[in-house]
Amino acid sequence: MSHRDKGGDAGPGSEQNGPGGKGGKGGNRGPQAVRAAIVKQGDLHVFLDGLGTVTPVANMLVKPRVDGLLQKVNFQEGQMVRKGEVLAEIDPAPFEATLRQQEGQLMRDEALLNNAKNDLARYRTLLEEASISRQQADTQAAVVAQYEGVVKADRALVDTARLQLSWTRVTAPAAGRTGLRQVDPGNMVRASDASGLVYISQVDPISVVFTLPEAQIPRVAESFRKGNKLSAEAWDRDRKTLLAAGTLTAVDNQVDTSTGTVKLRATFANDKGVLFPNQFVNVKLLADTRQKTILMPVAAIQRGNQGTFVYVIVADNSVSIRPVTLGPVDGDVVAVEQGVAAGDKLVIDGADKLREGAKVEVASDKPEAGARKKGEGRGDGHGKRSDAVAH
Repeated sequence: MSHRDKGGDAGPGSEQNGPGGKGGKGGNRGPQAVRAAIVKQGDLHVFLDGLGTVTPVANMLVKPRVDGLLQKVNFQEGQMVRKGEVLAEIDPAPFEATLRQQEGQLMRDEALLNNAKNDLARYRTLLEEASISRQQADTQAAVVAQYEGVVKADRALVDTARLQLSWTRVTAPAAGRTGLRQVDPGNMVRASDASGLVYISQVDPISVVFTLPEAQIPRVAESFRKGNKLSAEAWDRDRKTLLAAGTLTAVDNQVDTSTGTVKLRATFANDKGVLFPNQFVNVKLLADTRQKTILMPVAAIQRGNQGTFVYVIVADNSVSIRPVTLGPVDGDVVAVEQGVAAGDKLVIDGADKLREGAKVEVASDKPEAGARKKGEGRGDGHGKRSDAVAH
């Protein structure tokens, strides 16, 4: 954006420049060399900027579910693991012994149950022949029911023993990247240990939690409630490198009264691992797209006592001051609500000494205009023109 560096805050129509304070009319001064750009009509993306922190979609502490001696650790620190992959192994011998014991108890009680059922069948035959009392038959039926309960309990104990034996192989609860190992093989581990074995962070996809001022939330929330997928971009700390592109997935339900902001969450694909948990990023959220909007370069904007204006180059290569009402900005392009139309030619560089009606010479019309004198041409990579477009 061009600014006035000399002569204070010179507004439109300032007469401080040029011979006799008339901005170059009269005298021997020639046309002022400037660079120009054409006003266009197109679509403008309206972005909202927020500060965010990369946050894993899930962050899980892997803990043993049984107590025992840690025999093996099957992962490397920082390794990507799949869901269900065996991360560590606990000594299974005590659990195998318990399982055999429960299986033996089950076999014994099943044999007792079968014997009781056979006795019950004989008692019912004798009851039909009136050889025994009904009380004896009913008592035997109760014994069968009792053994059936015992067998059912035994089977549950066998299932529990098998489950605990399976827990000696500690598996990944979800796919993700492992952190630093918390315990080494050879140590006793317990299900009650607070430190666990290792953290796993789900980093693909990964999310970014960022904030926006509460005044900007109604526009975002309305579009989000309608089911629109609002695209988001994650940029590095210097806003120079685009790290990833994703979509908005959640809006918090309250305003942080201490900051006047609302938290939002955007989710990004992270197959290359560019985004790292707790990394600081700048987020650009696409809140709206204005179609068929009048667009001009930000470099054309001038500011003075009478407000924001531009220099429009008219047919006779003179400039006319035109007040403008500006809209949203997208990079080096700004929307114009009022003041110029598509096709207008605006001064984007070299406007410091211009005034209403001053003659100009557009650099693109005459390349040598405004060039440096001592061999500083365009193509040598060192002596670039001093009237390059400002951003």
